[in-house]
Amino acid sequence: MPKWTKEVVIGFIPVLFVFLAFIGFNVVPILIAAMLVGALLFIVKMKGGIAVGAGGERKRNKSGPAKLTFEEIGGQDNAKQELREALDFLIRHEEIKKFGIRPLKGILLTGPPGTGKTLMAKAAAHYTNSVFVAASGSEFVEMYVGVGAGRIRELFKEARTRAAKENKQSAIIFIDEIDVIGGKREGGQQREYDQTLNQLLTEMDGIYSADAPRLLVIAATNRKEMLDGALLRPGRFDRHIQVDLPDKKGRLHILNLHAANKPLHPDVDLEKIAEEAYGFSGAQLESMMNEAAIYTMRENEESIHQRHLSLAIDKVMMGERSDRESNLEEKKRVAIHELGHAIMAELVRPGSVKQVALSPRGKALGYVRHNPQQEQYLYTKSFLEEQIMIALGGAAAEEMYYGGRSTGSSNDFEQSLSIVETMMKSGLTSLGIINMNMVTTEELMKENNQILEDLMNRTKHMLEQNRPIFDNSLDILMREEILSGEQFRCQFRENALLPA
Repeated sequence: MPKWTKEVVIGFIPVLFVFLAFIGFNVVPILIAAMLVGALLFIVKMKGGIAVGAGGERKRNKSGPAKLTFEEIGGQDNAKQELREALDFLIRHEEIKKFGIRPLKGILLTGPPGTGKTLMAKAAAHYTNSVFVAASGSEFVEMYVGVGAGRIRELFKEARTRAAKENKQSAIIFIDEIDVIGGKREGGQQREYDQTLNQLLTEMDGIYSADAPRLLVIAATNRKEMLDGALLRPGRFDRHIQVDLPDKKGRLHILNLHAANKPLHPDVDLEKIAEEAYGFSGAQLESMMNEAAIYTMRENEESIHQRHLSLAIDKVMMGERSDRESNLEEKKRVAIHELGHAIMAELVRPGSVKQVALSPRGKALGYVRHNPQQEQYLYTKSFLEEQIMIALGGAAAEEMYYGGRSTGSSNDFEQSLSIVETMMKSGLTSLGIINMNMVTTEELMKENNQILEDLMNRTKHMLEQNRPIFDNSLDILMREEILSGEQFRCQFRENALLPA
């Protein structure tokens, strides 16, 4: 079509309207209709094409992801090894033909947020020299029927087209948060995302209808239990790879990667920081290193010191320091509450308390910081009961001194209830081995109340026996607002309750 066609049409339309008005034709309804159609087209364009069928190509980043290798992803050694083995099926396609092996169609990455699932998908594209096409589950959910299904078709079409253009033998389609469109289907009314899921299943069934390009779908979710069974069966997502929170070795690897472009002081011990950051995800570790650099810049220092990293751990765990100022009575109540946690922690796990502080952070008016704990994946009944007693220590201390509790214990109670639920599911209560759905709410509540009441009584009894430590530590904490773990343990030694 000639380039000037658009200009001719644009010039002809106003002339036509002027002519119609000249001969006495009422053009007002036509103008109103034209404005409505124009507005609708504008909205459709802004929304990325929400017409039924959604056949138009959606704009995506054609340049693909930045080059990323598995070596640049910290930790996750087992997950990376399992993913590499799965990707070898895509690379060694001639060899798998010889053995009659069916090619993999999909790999599902599951695990908590921030553990590197998206990074692993990008590294997979680099490892296999594939085209990388990414989308999020939310992109396929619209209020108009057929839109999501159309976008799924377009996604697979785009992967094939780009592979052909770039002369690549394979393409990887990455769908993040697949639980948005891949949730369990229920009987009754058809939903828009049911059609989207059906289209995804159909596309995955037809992935190997042609030899080239070879397609592989990688999806990520942190809610695997919500996915539809048809999506999880062999022949769709053939491999399920768990991407867990990193262990100490993995955390140290991640810290070293993020410390490469930062001026660390020679005295910084990243191994110790890796211990203190127990339970942190890769994203949290990256944020922690970033916050440490911000603290350094704030103090006009030349390099990042150990104290900056410790402050950054507190920041990531609990939030920035607040400028809220409590009155003296509220401050004393907070001190008593935190000392209750600290004394119980020191009694059941000697040497575990690192610091007790009254400085507000996030929503917390005070906090107890614990020394690094060993990596642990199995928990006994006694360990879980000790955890509950540490959580209840704050409320128990308030009852000792004030005869009642405050709203500051709400998070402690939530933590305690969660641990009790874990004990019930694990068969560690007097209910024995049970199916939670087969036990009445009354029975569960009765068992829950009995466990918490017994542990609260034990906690109060142990704290009452250590009231001298309470009183001495309270004086120091109210005066200095920070009580170090060594100062705290001195109180125990002075009262001959802990060995020197």
